[in-house]
Amino acid sequence: MIRITSSLYLDPAEIRESFVRAAGPGGQNVNKVSTAVQLRFDVGRSPSLPDGVKARLMRLAGSRLTKDGEIVLLARAHRTQERNRQDALARLVDLIRRAATPPKPRQKTKMPIGEKRKRLASKARRGQVKSLRNRPSAED
Repeated sequence: MIRITSSLYLDPAEIRESFVRAAGPGGQNVNKVSTAVQLRFDVGRSPSLPDGVKARLMRLAGSRLTKDGEIVLLARAHRTQERNRQDALARLVDLIRRAATPPKPRQKTKMPIGEKRKRLASKARRGQVKSLRNRPSAED
């Protein structure tokens, strides 16, 4: 089991990995060995995650989320498959960890009456300044 938080664990069987050829460092090895890792995690069908975490995770995933509700991460920064696997898994765990923390509820605040009066007085002064810039009317 992969530990996300103290109460949230992820089953490794839910994660699918495939290896593809990667551009970047590696010399001639790049053309022969599939070192890049494409990690796939189906958020919608995951029994490990509660519904609230799933919804936040889908929002956080952004363009990494497919239409089928699958997160796809591509790791190709390192020269070895193992380091790329670790990198992709660490990124997935970090993403789920961020989704696991619920957002703080917004505290309603009331504008103090003095601040409201000050703002309205400032607006009135500004309007007065702007009206003085106008040309005098024909009646004046």
